Amino acid sequence: MIKRRSDTCINCQTCNARSPLFNLLSQEELKIANANRFEVVFNAGENIVKQGTSASHMIIITSGMAKMYLEGYDRKNLLLELIIPWKLFGGPGLFTDYRYHYSVTALTETSACFISIENLRKVMRTNPDFAESLLKHCSMNSVLNFQRLISLTQKQMHGRLADVLIYLSEKIYNSRIFDLTITRQEIGEMSNMTKESATRILKEFEQAGIIKLETKHIELTDYEKLQQLSLRG
Repeated sequence: MIKRRSDTCINCQTCNARSPLFNLLSQEELKIANANRFEVVFNAGENIVKQGTSASHMIIITSGMAKMYLEGYDRKNLLLELIIPWKLFGGPGLFTDYRYHYSVTALTETSACFISIENLRKVMRTNPDFAESLLKHCSMNSVLNFQRLISLTQKQMHGRLADVLIYLSEKIYNSRIFDLTITRQEIGEMSNMTKESATRILKEFEQAGIIKLETKHIELTDYEKLQQLSLRG
């Protein structure tokens, strides 16, 4: 963990312009939100947020990639999502018990900006449009988690893994050809299965011509078939 300015942290105004939520703030409100804001650069594998610890800041990833996950029983994790630049997170604990209810770990060297929740509360009280947009943002995260819950509890393993590959293609890499940032273990944690099961089904997808797989390089060659697997569960 390094407390320094990265190349992406030129000034608050630059970051504010790239984060849609903060475009709704006036210059005076930006000053309030930016007060005491700080950036930390994390190495791959370092915790950005630890489940159960005290929560006092909303966080924006400004470069790199991180994973958000629940720490369950017997050291079993459930990977909720991957976090890429300009994603704001902090969780419901900021407005309830002031605890983080999930962990976030850097997957690559990652810079994160920490914004005081008290400063955001001040801005929310004076700017209803910003408050409504922040509420929509948090609500959308809840909707996506509800959809994940259906996938993880009602779909068979092939459907769950298809959902993960579609998510990676459409939401993270924006391509049907990509190099994975996550491991087979983490793919298993995203699809609620063991590393061995995830690896086996990836191999089955490859043999069926649905994907091409070479170590971390994946090409989704039969996207329609992948979508059918997702729909059928």
